[in-house]
Amino acid sequence: MVRNGSWGPFSFHDIHVIHRRDFVVPPQSEPLKTDKIVIAKDLSRTFFLGGLPVKAIDNIALEVGAGEFLVLKGKSGSGKSTLLSLIGGLDRPNSGTLSVSGIDLSQINPTQLARFRREHVGFIFQGFNLLPTLSVLENIALPALLAPTRAQDPYEKAWQLLALAELEPRAHHKPSEISGGEMQRTAIARALINDPALIIADEPTGNLDTKTGAHILNFIQELNQNLGRTVIMATHSSDADAMAHRILCLVDGRFTQTACEE
Repeated sequence: MVRNGSWGPFSFHDIHVIHRRDFVVPPQSEPLKTDKIVIAKDLSRTFFLGGLPVKAIDNIALEVGAGEFLVLKGKSGSGKSTLLSLIGGLDRPNSGTLSVSGIDLSQINPTQLARFRREHVGFIFQGFNLLPTLSVLENIALPALLAPTRAQDPYEKAWQLLALAELEPRAHHKPSEISGGEMQRTAIARALINDPALIIADEPTGNLDTKTGAHILNFIQELNQNLGRTVIMATHSSDADAMAHRILCLVDGRFTQTACEE
């Protein structure tokens, strides 16, 4: 089902076959000078533990440009994952405003929020989160199968993403039958199935060895540079620093200008 071809103008909608070996990653460039994909103002998120308030995100402001590769760093508990959850619509702030892809997340209901997550954001998690009873191909296609409208057959698109991730030989394997790196590449392909503008990656190499982790980071960089996806990544790995257009450090839920502590 995969046909020979090339990247052309690097537009996902215009390509029918995607072979990573057919292109060369261009030199790192500045983020695209277009509209901001994320705008947060006075954003806060407070949890209550044992009846006591804990501010995971403390009155922060953030703007992320379309096409930017942003890395969030900081110690465990600094607020990185909470911020990603807010931007991705997995959680809601207690106060402040948050707009993603032009959508005010504070003004939409749970059904609309689910649609926002499905259509505008691709999630990559440390734990892969693949369904064990489905094949690699089925895991990749699943979000598109759940979409109410489809511009393209989900399995045809899944095959294209299998080629992108170099996973064609593993198409009919279950997650338990493939390696950790292959599981994460499957998860990345799944994140792309609905063609989101924003990729949110929370410690995507945390469960991988150094060599495999570097391969995954390079893969994510290719999505940013060659497909124009905006990437916001939380990571402890310094390997991502050279790939980022910008690095922000979080301490106790606030951005700091001092050096990041890991």
